Amino acid sequence: MIRTRFTDLMGIDHPVVLAGMSGDTSPELVAAVSNAGGLGIYGATSDTPEQMAAAVAAIREKTRAPFGLNLLLAFVEDNEIRAALETKPSVLSTAWPRDDQDLKAIFAAAHERGVKVLHMVAAVGDAVRAAEAGADAVIAQGTDGGGHIGLIGTTVIVRQVVRAVSSVPVLAAGGICDGSGLAAMLALGADGVLMGTRFLATPEAPAHDAVKKAILNSDGTDTIVTDVGDILMGNEWPGAMARVSRNHLIERWLGRANELRRHREPLREAMFAARKRGELDEALLYWGQGAGLIDEILPAGKVVSDLVTEAETILSARLPGLVAREAPTR
Repeated sequence: MIRTRFTDLMGIDHPVVLAGMSGDTSPELVAAVSNAGGLGIYGATSDTPEQMAAAVAAIREKTRAPFGLNLLLAFVEDNEIRAALETKPSVLSTAWPRDDQDLKAIFAAAHERGVKVLHMVAAVGDAVRAAEAGADAVIAQGTDGGGHIGLIGTTVIVRQVVRAVSSVPVLAAGGICDGSGLAAMLALGADGVLMGTRFLATPEAPAHDAVKKAILNSDGTDTIVTDVGDILMGNEWPGAMARVSRNHLIERWLGRANELRRHREPLREAMFAARKRGELDEALLYWGQGAGLIDEILPAGKVVSDLVTEAETILSARLPGLVAREAPTR
């Protein structure tokens, strides 16, 4: 067992967290990760308060272990934050706030209800602000990850954030898909890892089977960081770009932002229909560079246990043997 400040904080067995991917998490996936000793987080940003409550009820039917809800703050209002907190998850996971949102007030509202706060950042200054606002733990996300990201590599941003906010546990995110990644992030000073892409390739994930197959076939070079998807969706992310599959849809609209804006509505409807049918060349798809390390669809619980077992072996067997106890003789 790997024990860190984060596992102690959350009362969980393993320092492994499911990323709260809106639309790509399900009660089954969340419960499977939590039941395996990690922390499952449900992506609730797109849910109505009623859908949130129903999802939480479904999760509680499947697990008694801690779990969380994730909200992308730029796209929610105070009433939606209150609705999430009223379901009393163990954790409120947040990211990408607007400039007009008061993190300290949001985090305090969570704490008043006994809910811990995890906040994801892509820059050191944001990590410091989150810690000062009262976050219980900070997630340092590198550009290796899928979806909306910053522009600093995972190994660098994790180490920077660990040094800047030593008073709170730090989770590493971005390109981490196996036990070697967990061991490496612990060596950098992180207290655990948050993973998205790896958990997409599980039976419990609600993604289309074609998406899961594409992740298995990826060598990690088939993504691009761009704002084409956000223009298509009509979203304005504060200070973020997105790592997406570099497919026909993205290639066709690179460098054609104005034309894409003019035709956004019918194109968006066609994109959703294509994704539902599993036609991936015409769908907006998010996955990280860590896909190049994934070659098998495994149950989410086994992903957690295999990852931890591999990391334990590296930390207890391989790494100690690299340290010479005596100076070599010549």
